Amino acid sequence: MPYHKDKQQAFQAAQQGHEQVQDVVNELVLDGADYGHQLAHLKNEVNEAYQQIENALETASEHQREQLEKMRTDLSSVMQKVNQN
Repeated sequence: MPYHKDKQQAFQAAQQGHEQVQDVVNELVLDGADYGHQLAHLKNEVNEAYQQIENALETASEHQREQLEKMRTDLSSVMQKVNQN
């Protein structure tokens, strides 16, 4: 049972990290005075989310693995869009 619980907790942490990145993206003001600070915060959240996803992938079920890979792809897209601006 502890293994299953750890597996689920790791997946939930990855989901939460992904959601936090989306929240930061939604609050990003491209022409705001504190854009640099917001961008640094976003990059930090993305790095944390990547780490949580990597941790969750170590124990993920096949279904969870597919979801985690999609989250990782979403994070890559976010960073590509930010780097274009």
